[in-house]
Amino acid sequence: MSDGQSQLDNIAAEFATYEDFLNSQISPIDLYYLEDEELARQLVELGYRGSGEVVKREEFEAKKAAFELARTSKRAPPKRLFSEGLTFTDPFLSALASREEANRNGKQTTIIYIRDRNSKGQEISGYIDFHQRLKDDDTLESVFLKKRKMLPRNTDLSFYNWETQLSKYTPTASYDVVTDKLPGMEFKNKRDRKVINVDPKGNPGDNTTRTVLICANYIQVVLYDHITRRKA
Repeated sequence: MSDGQSQLDNIAAEFATYEDFLNSQISPIDLYYLEDEELARQLVELGYRGSGEVVKREEFEAKKAAFELARTSKRAPPKRLFSEGLTFTDPFLSALASREEANRNGKQTTIIYIRDRNSKGQEISGYIDFHQRLKDDDTLESVFLKKRKMLPRNTDLSFYNWETQLSKYTPTASYDVVTDKLPGMEFKNKRDRKVINVDPKGNPGDNTTRTVLICANYIQVVLYDHITRRKA
């Protein structure tokens, strides 16, 4: 590492802001004669005043950003994909594996509709926010390992027990549940405000595709893949 680079590292580590660094280079005599702190800072930035190394604002801020990136990378290492290193012949697990990374990094959100039977033999159905499950549910790994099935819960976007007629709707970090069009239902993406229409007879919506899977282990599975885009 060059002396200049080492000095930049030291400066960026010592001072919280670029203005703090500039202030450290201003002497009381400078302020006495210039009578303007902002002008004194400008002269230090241009190299006309100050006793230390001339450091440009963009260099300082780039180094601070690099320090922050290094700090957060150490604090929160990337989470391993549940599907990493696994191969699947089951169409449902294969579909989940192909969508896992995009749902983790936020480029895509997938809403999963599942209809099946619970451990009591009761028919249940619901819409699952795959991104939310990946974020909050470590037991999802056992789904990829074929140790359990993915089933709707009463904490998912929607849940319905066909025997008890219990129904529940729960918004997630990615979606609001729109129920004012009952018996229909829609989901509004909180990032780009686009609406996902889950009516099989309708258009699923902008930037959304609907995929029906034929799965031996489930009564019915439908995937709604939404490519998220920020509002302009």
